[in-house]
Amino acid sequence: MAFGTHSPVNPFNPFDLSGKVAIVTGCNAGLGAGMASALALAGCDIVGVSRGGPEETPAHVEAAGRRFVDVRADLASIAPVEDIVRAALEACGRIDVLVNNAGTIRRDEALSFTESDWDAVVDVNLKSVFFLAQAAARQFVKQQGGGKIINIASMLSFQGGVRVASYTAAKSGVLGLTRLLANEWAPHGINVNAIAPGYMATANTTALREDARRNEEIIGRIPAGRWGTSADLAGPVVFLASSASDYVHGHTLAVDGGWLAR
Repeated sequence: MAFGTHSPVNPFNPFDLSGKVAIVTGCNAGLGAGMASALALAGCDIVGVSRGGPEETPAHVEAAGRRFVDVRADLASIAPVEDIVRAALEACGRIDVLVNNAGTIRRDEALSFTESDWDAVVDVNLKSVFFLAQAAARQFVKQQGGGKIINIASMLSFQGGVRVASYTAAKSGVLGLTRLLANEWAPHGINVNAIAPGYMATANTTALREDARRNEEIIGRIPAGRWGTSADLAGPVVFLASSASDYVHGHTLAVDGGWLAR
């Protein structure tokens, strides 16, 4: 298949991902686990990348009738990037989708923020995102069939926030990087887009949800009136991974219960 073309579309279900292979980083829990399960239900085999054990994700993927490949890697550096792609190819023979979900956060006042806290977040949330996307895109070009890259951005891709300097910088960078990569790689049939989750009920937000005042303030600002869950990302990730989004390039989709519209 020549560059710039796209895979044949199932006219009855453009969201069908049967026979596709997706790499999902940070798949062991939370949003990553939910997105991996959603992609499996749509037909993808999953190459799950996690620093520790993938917990319940393999069982959910296998219950959907798909294969789960367990890859252990710490994306605090880019050293494992080529090994991740190699493991996916050895196990599955190809790659069709990359979900750059792995991330971390550090909180402190900007006046006190340390270099180590800066580097720890930017290296995982931005540097590794770029180099894993680059490695996946190189494989997509070799396969000559296009591919889908989905980066995970944040509300702080649009807003400043407080006490999360490196996280805000990294997630703002993810939004810009998504646009840049879309511009360069669209001619190869590669779609690069992002999802910006709003306030989601994950381990990263436990402290906020347990603070009664902050929890009330946050929910009061969300038109939907609740925190988001991993299930709220199922439709968006399948859409951006499927042929239904073939003409969507460089977009960051906010899944925020209306937070940005308020």
